[in-house]
Amino acid sequence: MPIISERGKNAIPSPIRFLAPYAATAEARGVKVHYMNIGQPDIPTPAEAMNKVRNTDLRILKYTPSAGVDSYREKLVDYYRRFEIEVSKKDILVTTGASEAISLVLSSCLDPGDEVIVPEPFYANYLGYAHATGVEIKPIPTFIENSFALPNIANFEPLIGSKTKAIFLCNPNNPTGGIYGQADLEALGRLVKKHDLYLIVDEVYREFCYDDEFYSVLRLAGLEKHTVVIDSISKRFSACGARIGSIVSQNEALIKACLTFAQLRLSAPGFGQLLGEATLNLPITYLEDIRDEYDLRRRTLINRLKKIPNVLCYLPKGAFYAFARLPVPDTGKFCQWMLASFDYNNETVMLAPGAGFYATKGRGLDEVRIAYILNTGDIERAMDCLEAGLKEYLS
Repeated sequence: MPIISERGKNAIPSPIRFLAPYAATAEARGVKVHYMNIGQPDIPTPAEAMNKVRNTDLRILKYTPSAGVDSYREKLVDYYRRFEIEVSKKDILVTTGASEAISLVLSSCLDPGDEVIVPEPFYANYLGYAHATGVEIKPIPTFIENSFALPNIANFEPLIGSKTKAIFLCNPNNPTGGIYGQADLEALGRLVKKHDLYLIVDEVYREFCYDDEFYSVLRLAGLEKHTVVIDSISKRFSACGARIGSIVSQNEALIKACLTFAQLRLSAPGFGQLLGEATLNLPITYLEDIRDEYDLRRRTLINRLKKIPNVLCYLPKGAFYAFARLPVPDTGKFCQWMLASFDYNNETVMLAPGAGFYATKGRGLDEVRIAYILNTGDIERAMDCLEAGLKEYLS
């Protein structure tokens, strides 16, 4: 029979979802699973935005422009201005979630065999999209002992070679919750200008900064042709299923190349853009209240983790994730066991094993990413499960 491609054979599975069958089996046994493996908030999508979709008078759900609906892009210009980002409608390309944005940017900025430098651990899907586009990720290590702070800029220099075309960050960071401030970004800006590289930044979590102010890479003066932002409505408006993201850059050639690829898929989801545009009518206080709720969840999670024997953690400053080191040699096996063979008061917790967020083999084996996307009561019960599970697993 026909065989699949080598690319298909070597496709990189999601470390976030690969345990899903074990969770389904646990639920079939009647066990309640606390899902903290994935960034799917439990906060309701804004009713105003949902009603805009429900009450639309569209007679035909037509293709939208490949670059996105004009009125939505115009409102995004005003939205970005809140963060002192000055762009125009022509600098914005609406995408099918941040996932498509990543794919389009990698395809437009790099050729197969080119390299992109990424601090690790990093969002696991970067590795998958790099593989799909033939791009090689060159990881630069960060460490839990100093809260995964950005390495000294001098550490980037040895990784830059003839095939290096970009540096790629997530700010605030998924999976670590770290924030790269103005000084970090300015130093990286000088580096990319020196070596004529792109500086690609995933800013999906910009609203969720708890202790420091957010600073967008698009504010770096003199780097308009180098900087690219990837964005999405999924997290800030609890609208993951809308599948609406964007690429923002003042590099006209890059936007044109991304648009050429985007035309092949015709258009981003029409209903999703309708919902996305409606979210931009919400008062600023909406996002402030959401941030305060996540801040409470953040502190609840970290306070509990610090009380579990031999668990190493830190207080993340942004997004809604924390990385933790557990006293087990292989968190992949432990997380599977938690779903397949354990429950505490008929409940268990699903976490994301850390190794899947690294490109360097052997790193992250004793770490997990924990998404604090549950209410504080559920976080407390989930941590009860983790503490009891570790005690039984290690006995």
